[in-house]
Amino acid sequence: MSSNADDENVEQWKIKRLIKQLGQSRGSGTSMISLVIKPKDDISRINRMLTEEYGTASNIKNRVNRLSVLSAISSTQQKLKKYNRTPPNGLVIYCGTVLTEDGKEKKVNTDFEPFKPVNTSLYLCDSKFHVEPLMELLESNDRFGFIVMDGSGSLFAAVQGNNREVLHKFSVDLPKKHRRGGQSSVRFARLRTERRHNYVRRVGEIATTLFITNDKPNVTGLILAGSADFKTELAQSDLLDPRLALKVIKIVDIAYGGENGLNQAIEISQDTLSNVKLVHEKKIICQFFDEVATDSGKYIYGIHDTIKALEMGCVEILIVWENLTTERLVVQDTISNEQKILYIDADPTGRTTIADKLKEHESQGDLEVVERMLLAEWLVQNYQNFGAEMEFVTTASQEGSQFQKGFGGLGGILRYKVDFAEMEPEYADDSDDDFM
Repeated sequence: MSSNADDENVEQWKIKRLIKQLGQSRGSGTSMISLVIKPKDDISRINRMLTEEYGTASNIKNRVNRLSVLSAISSTQQKLKKYNRTPPNGLVIYCGTVLTEDGKEKKVNTDFEPFKPVNTSLYLCDSKFHVEPLMELLESNDRFGFIVMDGSGSLFAAVQGNNREVLHKFSVDLPKKHRRGGQSSVRFARLRTERRHNYVRRVGEIATTLFITNDKPNVTGLILAGSADFKTELAQSDLLDPRLALKVIKIVDIAYGGENGLNQAIEISQDTLSNVKLVHEKKIICQFFDEVATDSGKYIYGIHDTIKALEMGCVEILIVWENLTTERLVVQDTISNEQKILYIDADPTGRTTIADKLKEHESQGDLEVVERMLLAEWLVQNYQNFGAEMEFVTTASQEGSQFQKGFGGLGGILRYKVDFAEMEPEYADDSDDDFM
C-alpha cells in the first residue's frame, strides 16, 4: 500500500474517533462552538464575525451562560491566531465546555486541518458540537476511470465521489460488414479487421495518456463499458497498458454510447465502486491468513507479541480492528516508584470496570494511573516510529470478522521470520503486563 493511502486510512480512523467523541459531547448551555472554514476563506473575515458574536453574546442575560459563551468565543479566537491564512484543506475548530460522565465540566479546544478539502462553511453556538460537516471527509476519495466504447466512438471519464468529468471523447467511422461475395470480400474483411484493431489501439494509447501519471495509474480502478465487443477486445489484448489492465475492476454491457452510456455505466457499477475499499481490506487480511496457513513465521497477533515485534522493527504491515477497545495504561507503583504498562479491556457488560481490573493488580503494590489512552490511538501516534505501515480493518467482511474474533483484532505481517517461542525467556518477566 502506498504511504499516501496508508496515511488516509489512519486519518479516516482519527476523524471517525473525533466524530464519535465530539458527537457524544453535551454542554449545560449554548456554549459549544462549531466552526468550519472552507479553503481560501478569509481568516480576517472570520475574526470580524467572531468579534461581532462576542458583542452579541455580551447581552445574554443569564450570567453563567453568558460567561460560558464568551469564554468559548475567546478560545476560538485564540485558536484562529495560530493561522495567518486558511490552510489548503480548510480549518475545523471546536471549542466549549462539556459535561463529563460524572457531571463535571471539561473544556474542549481542538483545531485541525482536514486531510482533504471541506466544502462546507459553518458557525454554530449550541448545546452540542455539530460534526455533520466532518462526515463528508469519510466519503470515498477514490478516483475511478471509465472508458465507454462502441462502433461509433469512445469516451473517457473520471469519477470521484459525486463529481464526474469527461476527459476526452472522439468519433470513429468503421466499415460495416461486407455482404457481397467474390474476391473483394476477403480484402474488405481484412481492412475491417485492421481498422478495428487500430481503433482499439488508439483507445489504449489515449487511456495511457489520461490514466497514467508519473509512470503510475492515477485511478483506483478502471471500468470498461460498451454495447459491442470492443471493450472485451481491449481488456484481453496487449493494447491496454499492463499497469491499467491490473486496475480493471469491471466490464459492463450498456445500451448506449457517449455520455448516456457513461451515466448508465456508473449506475451499473455503483456496488463495485463502493466495494473497492472492502476488497483492499480483504486482500490485506487474506495475506495475513496466508502467512498463518503456511506457518511461515512472518506473522504476529495478540497485544504482547505485536508490541514486541513493533519494538524490534520487524512489522511491515500493522493490522488493527477499527473498534479495538483495549486501553494502554502507564501505571506507577506509589511505593517503589516503578512504572509499568498494562493493557486492559473493560467488560462490555459494564459489570467489571477498568478500575476493578486495576485493583486485581494492586496486590503488586499501590498502582496509580499516570497515562491512559486507547491502544489504537497510541499505535496511530507511534507506528511510523517503528517503520511500519498501518491498516485499519472492519468486520464488514467475513475475513474481517474472523480476524477480530480469532486473532483479537490486532496483528501484523512481518518483514522476516521471527520465532517468538524461542525468544520468550528473554522477556518472560513482563509477560503479565498484558491482560484482557
